[in-house]
Amino acid sequence: MASLSHSDSDDSDDSDSSDQYGLRDQTISSYHSNNTTISPERKRKMVLNRDANSTESSDDSETEPPVKQGRFDDGQPTSSLTQMKQMGNYSDFSSKMMMKMGYKAGEGLGKEGQGRVDIVQASQQKGRRGLGLRIRTEDKEVVVDWTDEKPASSKEEVEWMSEYTGEIPDEEELEDWITDGKQKLKIDDETRFCDRKTLQTLLTCKSIFDDLEGFEMRKARSRSNPYELIKGAIFLNRAAMKMANMDHCFNYMFTAPKGLQPNQLLYFADVCAGPGGFSEYVLWRKKWKSKGFGFTLKGNNDFKLNDFFAANSELFEPHYGVGGKDGTGDIMNGQNLEEFQRFVHDNTDDEGVHFVMADGGFSVEGQENIQEILTKQLLLCQFACALSILREEGSFVCKTFDLFTPFSVGLVYLLRIAFRRVAIFKPVTSRPANSERYVVCEGYRDPGRRIGNYLLDINEALNGMKNTGRDVTEVVPFEIMSEDIDFINYFKRSNESLADQQCKALAKIHAFYKNSELMESTQNQMRTECLKLWSIPDRVRAAPPRSDAASLFKKLTGLDDPTSLINGRWEELRMENIKCLERVYNYKCYVSGSQSSLIVSMGGSRVFYWNPRAMKWSHLTQVKCNIPRDTILEVEIVDELKGEGKSQRRSCALHVVDGVMLAGDDISSRNFSERAQCIAMFVKAITKPTLPYLSIVRAKQIHRLEEIDQVFTRMSMRHVKGGGQIPRLCCNILGTDLCFLPSGLTFIKFCKDPWSMAFSRSRKQKYFYNERTRQSVFECPPDFNANYQLCASTRVIWPWGGEVKIHPNQQRHRADLVSADQISQFVASHTAH
Repeated sequence: MASLSHSDSDDSDDSDSSDQYGLRDQTISSYHSNNTTISPERKRKMVLNRDANSTESSDDSETEPPVKQGRFDDGQPTSSLTQMKQMGNYSDFSSKMMMKMGYKAGEGLGKEGQGRVDIVQASQQKGRRGLGLRIRTEDKEVVVDWTDEKPASSKEEVEWMSEYTGEIPDEEELEDWITDGKQKLKIDDETRFCDRKTLQTLLTCKSIFDDLEGFEMRKARSRSNPYELIKGAIFLNRAAMKMANMDHCFNYMFTAPKGLQPNQLLYFADVCAGPGGFSEYVLWRKKWKSKGFGFTLKGNNDFKLNDFFAANSELFEPHYGVGGKDGTGDIMNGQNLEEFQRFVHDNTDDEGVHFVMADGGFSVEGQENIQEILTKQLLLCQFACALSILREEGSFVCKTFDLFTPFSVGLVYLLRIAFRRVAIFKPVTSRPANSERYVVCEGYRDPGRRIGNYLLDINEALNGMKNTGRDVTEVVPFEIMSEDIDFINYFKRSNESLADQQCKALAKIHAFYKNSELMESTQNQMRTECLKLWSIPDRVRAAPPRSDAASLFKKLTGLDDPTSLINGRWEELRMENIKCLERVYNYKCYVSGSQSSLIVSMGGSRVFYWNPRAMKWSHLTQVKCNIPRDTILEVEIVDELKGEGKSQRRSCALHVVDGVMLAGDDISSRNFSERAQCIAMFVKAITKPTLPYLSIVRAKQIHRLEEIDQVFTRMSMRHVKGGGQIPRLCCNILGTDLCFLPSGLTFIKFCKDPWSMAFSRSRKQKYFYNERTRQSVFECPPDFNANYQLCASTRVIWPWGGEVKIHPNQQRHRADLVSADQISQFVASHTAH
């Protein structure tokens, strides 16, 4: 009733007019009650006439008619008039109705006057918070002036610590450095590496945000951050752009390290970094020339390889410690760390990775001020993992949070011992209001892995102290660190600078939270500038388009089908035409295991092979393999054998002979040797030992024709399961205990007419000879090498079947067919050295 009356008074100019509308309502009601048969038209005229009379009356007099002494027109006593005037905000009619119901000004309704006295205020609700909810800290002021913040810029500077020039401590000295004590869960007194006032201001600013409504706070944070619109760009998440940001700022020392040769894979590890944004960026930047190893906790934050839209996840292999793909991925478990170390070294020729990325963290909601303490063991284990798998001169980048305690600072000091250069860096892609920063290390120089082993020992100590109230408080004595003035000063500058930046950012968010109209105006500009500077495409993230094999092949090659690529003059070797190989230095060869065919991959297991009989692409079902999309290879499907006789095991494998396209990279115009190197790298990158259900993919072992005897030394006679009692010719696969049944030898001419290769006896080196111009040069001419199409169309095939004598112990052979001895003699007679 009160609200309705109040609303009525808002629609009118004064209480008198409201009373008139009240009397009008009574008049209309009396007509309804006394004459129910009155027509609507007549009723309308009566009201209009009464309004006209009322208007004339009010126009004739400038003042209201006097009220009778002591009473209203309707008989109300004078005391009621006083009470009605006290009701102030309500119309006379509303006041009368309320008084009849027992209302008294200044008192509540109800028998005992228990009703509320104050008017219900209009809702001041924000966002999705509950009706009437008030945030305690919303009206508090952050005593930090954020308006003088540094202008947004895409240019960033890196400050390195001074280099550690001492010796790496031995194991005994390191053991003496560990200090334990009572577990501590506060940080406000850690002022040895930061000014006290700066630390207290930071903690105060953080505390103000504890009670702010999350959704609205995140909106304010997004509006206030100049770099917010960078987001994930074409990648899975923001983490990928952080890595792109830091890779540029550190002169691409991660994706293009010094000393990495063109024929070498870039090995890297991604630790505690699910869902994998860091790795997606690296794989995108390096295309197929990289191999990644992942180690993260299994669960909701595991690697999401199917969401790698910008890169090929087939080049990345997660590992979870003990149990491999079935492990837990808990990095704080010492056995998991050791197992991951073994796995990485086994798959990098025992050299380790070129760099390690670590991005571990977990929710500390409500305890943000002690995040550094809560995540200390996680930080230590990430450091330990990196130092156990890095190769010499390798690099390391790891996310950290506040670095105020001697424990955290000591960990960074240990990195300074183990690396040539160390820096604390906060990229612009890291939101300025959080405590996040990165420790970046270059030039790993601890070949004995003393520091890494020391960290592993500390982790074991921490695991043993759980639930005891004890903790490791120092990993490097403060006395040792304090003697290094440059190190202490660097840390103070870094901590105080980042704390000041964070306080300003928090104050800015608070201002944007209170005023939803505020918006950072440079967001679009910063996105455009940063993406251009970091060479990242400025487009929306999108899944790769779906297509069929024929369409993809045409898109990649411009050809309708592969017949023009492989439909060539394949000559069969016989004694009559053996002279076709007299230019021995022009040929290389490989042992065939079956008829070769082209395959095209649409990503993962969607691999198709060209069926020349049906003249169409068919799904490859004989082998199970995951091959990066936009790849075209020439392959053989070969049965590999292990053991001999009845216990022999057989598995189907894919042997790669040559290549046209590797993950979108066209290699068809490169020379045969380069293509073979690329294929060897590619095969190594997609090999995943932790997935035994996948078929083996191998690069064919290529031999020079002048070294054909090496081919014959690979041959052996074995009893093949299901092949009867007579041993059969088998070709051993180098570096393994496996073999396969050879079908012959294929010779590939890798040079282009009219060029040929010969050997100079005087200089004892090969040279290039043009048979048309009779020109001889020692440097390879630009038009010497044959591309894939030419190599594929001019091959010489030497089929063996079961009747060509290759091995001395072969019982069956035909004398009229070219034998191994005959071709060896022929090659030797045409070889100058």
